[in-house]
Amino acid sequence: MSDLPPALAGLDGCPFWQMDGAGNDFVIVDLRRGGELTREAAQYLGDREGPFGCDQIIGLVRDKTGGTTMIIYNTDGSFAGACGNASRCVGWLLMEETGENELTFGSPSGPLHATRAGEAQITVDMGEPKLGWEDIPLAEEMNDTRYIDIKLGPIDKPVLWGPSAVSMGNPHCVFFVEDVDTQALDRFGPMIEHHPLYPEGANVSVAQAVDRETLRVRTWERGVGLTQACGTAACAALVSAVRRRLTDRKATVHMPGGALIIEWDEATNHVFKTGPIRLSRQGVFGD
Repeated sequence: MSDLPPALAGLDGCPFWQMDGAGNDFVIVDLRRGGELTREAAQYLGDREGPFGCDQIIGLVRDKTGGTTMIIYNTDGSFAGACGNASRCVGWLLMEETGENELTFGSPSGPLHATRAGEAQITVDMGEPKLGWEDIPLAEEMNDTRYIDIKLGPIDKPVLWGPSAVSMGNPHCVFFVEDVDTQALDRFGPMIEHHPLYPEGANVSVAQAVDRETLRVRTWERGVGLTQACGTAACAALVSAVRRRLTDRKATVHMPGGALIIEWDEATNHVFKTGPIRLSRQGVFGD
């Protein structure tokens, strides 16, 4: 008889892995042979005060063709449309399972292609960034999403203003600053996350262009809070920096938990994300 807590009752017998990519951590649950990942289970697994604790909870399920797709929960129990670092972790797990060096799997925002890029290094094709106001989405029509009308501080002398908006399968708001470490992201991140201009909420980042090939980024993640790293935010920051002519199309993005190499390929218009993965724990619920 399993002694699982009630919140995890639907996961009895399901394999799980606890992994991280550049410090952005996840509990990944295999639901391909059954089991149910509920909102309550996601909240339990994500709780930093509990036995697991993570930024996102990932479920692996079968799609209609028999392939694998992932579903994504935030720690507050809400669904997420994309998670770049989790995509690299899932890609590695599936390649370890199949013995392949590249493969495609599903996600809420569409198919993702992953390839090995070295020992414990995975590259994922994140697809094309969405730059139109209606695709991000934003609540107001605008021609140029490189600068949107959000200000922090006094109206006549704002502390921060004119962030960039972009979607990498989830909406992002990127402020460019001189020093990311001096920004009180824990204070204004929650406000911008729920700004009226973002009807689906926003991932909020501060980005610093160190040079043409280097960015520093910190992120308040929608439905999660401050994170050690956010893969889609790293992609959004690079895309926004290129659009503002602050960096080249390929750069190393440094975050508190580690670094990712992001490239916005001019030929395909796709964004490629490369970085480390780490497996810290695995088991079967109920064992």
